[in-house]
Amino acid sequence: MRLIVVVGARPNFIKVGPLMPALLSAGIDAKLAHTGQHYDAAMSDVFFTDLEIPKPEWFLGVGSGTHAVQTGTAMMKLEELFAAERPDAVMVVGDVNSTLAAALAAAKLNIPVVHLEAGLRSRDMSMPEEVNRLVTDQLSAMLLTPVREADSNLLAEGVDSSRIHLVGNIMAESVLRNLPRIEGRDVCGRYGLKPREYVLVTIHRPENTDHPERLSEIVSSLLASPLPVLFPVHPRTRPLLAEHGMAEDAPGVVLVEPVGYLDMLALQRDAAAIVTDSGGVQEESCMVGTPCVTVRRNTERYITVEVGANRLVSAQSAAIKPALADALASDRTWQVPERWDTEVAARVVKALQSGVAPLMGC
Repeated sequence: MRLIVVVGARPNFIKVGPLMPALLSAGIDAKLAHTGQHYDAAMSDVFFTDLEIPKPEWFLGVGSGTHAVQTGTAMMKLEELFAAERPDAVMVVGDVNSTLAAALAAAKLNIPVVHLEAGLRSRDMSMPEEVNRLVTDQLSAMLLTPVREADSNLLAEGVDSSRIHLVGNIMAESVLRNLPRIEGRDVCGRYGLKPREYVLVTIHRPENTDHPERLSEIVSSLLASPLPVLFPVHPRTRPLLAEHGMAEDAPGVVLVEPVGYLDMLALQRDAAAIVTDSGGVQEESCMVGTPCVTVRRNTERYITVEVGANRLVSAQSAAIKPALADALASDRTWQVPERWDTEVAARVVKALQSGVAPLMGC
């Protein structure tokens, strides 16, 4: 089988880390196409290095832009690539704009699409990722799901059960395979902090950063944290935080540049608790045993809430403060979800070896 695996942003890179070696070991001719949706060293190169991902065969240089511009540019470049290479299938990962662009381009060329991390739903159509997930799943010939709830979502949407394969969470496998590599890595010490004596924060979603009233509430709750706050922050977000009192000199706050995957994993492992709006961080915190507070209207990864690893709250100080207190008091004894293990990539291989049947018309 000749397979092109499309990646474009941080979550994609993490998910293909354990996948590419498994595909190649199984004799699957798999090559990476990097759209360049995240294209600078901090958001791309460092993850390839940390995760020892093979160098992409193709780099398309899509870059930034509006959702339509980014998706459209990626689609045009991927269509040209797929038409020239004619792979047996195209694998797309997650829910970023590159995922949707690749699914559309491949489907238009009648090339079967395989969606890794299919079936997740937030029920919030204001999220670009939800639109990407819904359309990608309808275009996919094979849907590789991370949880049973995803199977149920797809069946309710009319997807034939023969196309659905419950493989588990590939991000969880990446965490488990990389935990031995961060033993003894004292990242928090670089910032003058000690393990279990700080709160790690990642806030980047437009639903929070682009709404001053929400960002103000988040900042207010973090400034009231009983423990120091360590916040790897995107350059675009830094001045917005400063407007609401979270500047470099704010008491109890350490603002730092974005960090690589292994350093971030170590910071999550050693934190007393995590406050985030990231989908991936919700899953990673669940795997490293650190309680999480997710500041969002909803989450497509609700299983982390169900097992007790995560608390979903609105962007209001009155909701965030008690949720953080609850997280800090957690006994960290939740059960890791089913098939969040080191065999996910092997299950993906098995599914592919069963054959990818193209979508059929009437």
